[in-house]
Amino acid sequence: MNARPTCGKDTPRAEVQRERILCAAQKCFIEHGFHAASMANIAETAQMSQGLLYRYFESKSAIVLAIVERQLQEGRAHVAELHSSADLAASILDTYTKWQARDPSVFSAALLLEMSAEATRDPQIAAALSSSDRRIFADVQSWMVRGQDDGGLGLPPDVAARRVLLLEAFVHGLAVIAARQPDRDPAPLREIIDTFVSRLLAP
Repeated sequence: MNARPTCGKDTPRAEVQRERILCAAQKCFIEHGFHAASMANIAETAQMSQGLLYRYFESKSAIVLAIVERQLQEGRAHVAELHSSADLAASILDTYTKWQARDPSVFSAALLLEMSAEATRDPQIAAALSSSDRRIFADVQSWMVRGQDDGGLGLPPDVAARRVLLLEAFVHGLAVIAARQPDRDPAPLREIIDTFVSRLLAP
């Protein structure tokens, strides 16, 4: 449900600079917002020249698109790990608490909101986010439709589609709460999430 640049991960030499730039960009976007963060800010945070930065990304939008692609990759990997309602409930709560703590190991809720807002102004980013959403939606729906013997829920496609939409709205709502209320006590959410997930995944 969440994605991030794989900061610190061993990669081929050609990918090291891209990782460095993406990690720096994510930090700048979170701290300053999408519009306030400039390519100069990103280059400074990455400790490289702007000229070198432009060898890898032609614009700030191109950097955002690369981050969106990582969101898609990690979102699809997360869907593949879903096996039970308990796993899903625990995963949602864990993600929420990490969003609150601004844990760099998960994709920032604040950055997700920044990118969503930018999608209303930039058609390229809007198209990338829409593509990501559609593919993750299809993956979750496929999991819900798959037979129980195959690790799924065995739901009819139309029922699964409605439940995926409900799950998407629920998780995005938690992202907004985490971003706007980082000091909110997450304890009361445990029961709410457990109840929501149990009903969501019921036959």
